[in-house]
Amino acid sequence: MSITQQHLLDVHRARSLGEPVPPAPGAHDRQVVREWRDERRFRAVLAGRPARHRFRDTLSRWRRRPI
Repeated sequence: MSITQQHLLDVHRARSLGEPVPPAPGAHDRQVVREWRDERRFRAVLAGRPARHRFRDTLSRWRRRPI
């Protein structure tokens, strides 16, 4: 059974029982990734490491590099 079929089955069951409908799969992906990133930064600070933006730092280094 695919995730879409499972979701449709859960929606049908919830509606027939008068319960709130569950959120669609992937509805909160951005929030989960944002919380995961914040947790990594927090743990880095607790461990005494700088909480860096690695991707942003790399891009700025490439931009400053002489040609």
